[in-house]
Amino acid sequence: MSNWLEVSLTVNGELAEAVADVLARFAPNGVVTEQAVKFMDDEDEGTPVGDITVRAYLVADETLEDTRQKLEESLYYLGMIQPLPTPVFTPIADQNWMEAWKARYQPIPIGRKLVIVPAWMESPEPQRVPIKIDPGMAFGTGTHPTTQLCLEFLEECLPEDCPLVMDVGCGSGILAIAALKLGAKSALGVDIDEASIVNSRENALNNGVDSEAFRLGLGSVAEIRAGQFGDVSAPVVLANILGPVLIRLFDAGLADLVAPGGALILSGILEHLADDVAAAAQKHGLALIEKKQMGDWVALRVG
Repeated sequence: MSNWLEVSLTVNGELAEAVADVLARFAPNGVVTEQAVKFMDDEDEGTPVGDITVRAYLVADETLEDTRQKLEESLYYLGMIQPLPTPVFTPIADQNWMEAWKARYQPIPIGRKLVIVPAWMESPEPQRVPIKIDPGMAFGTGTHPTTQLCLEFLEECLPEDCPLVMDVGCGSGILAIAALKLGAKSALGVDIDEASIVNSRENALNNGVDSEAFRLGLGSVAEIRAGQFGDVSAPVVLANILGPVLIRLFDAGLADLVAPGGALILSGILEHLADDVAAAAQKHGLALIEKKQMGDWVALRVG
């Protein structure tokens, strides 16, 4: 008898995060996202192309039918906003479960210096700085283009001996952890979700990051500006949040967190919203310096 039920949907980039959020509510071990990668030549690090497959694994116990029904209802309501494909359900034998789940995660090289490694795996590229992440959540594990774009910008613009990096909406903590492992002296991560603070703490521990160097707090821009966490600005500020939220955060004072001469790295932006986010930054005194794009997703560096 099978002990797990795999559920998968293949959707476009705009829907992938919403589908992953729904599946994550019912899957005790998180979700997996997969996307094809196109390589232009032997030295190309690859560009994600096409649709994204989102997978999760349900426990096949006495609650399975009820869980499956609730999951299908949640997907139905999401499909009323934008049409979804029919989910595919595949039984997985217990003895193959862990291997099937782990096999979907592979090291992900980022830029010239970083590699994202599943927590149970040693880095296959010792010349790169490893960031070990337990993929218990869909967002912020390094598999999504928004995270990868942010990390590329971070390694390019992090000043030597940077005293502080702020991560607004820290999620898994991956960005702040990367900043510290790239040489930042300290980092402050804030999020409005308490589960993200817990997840960030666990990932920091997995990476040998000193808790004194990586401070975490429940809140957002307003709490930072109010001095709730001590520092009120930083030379590098990161915000990997959806585009409409970024625009609202500018009105809440996001630009004020950037120290004079510093950089604000913005990600989580769908291509059609990039100009709106850049305009919001300019309205608050920050000019567009550089733009990166991966598939439908865009990241901006402003300052």
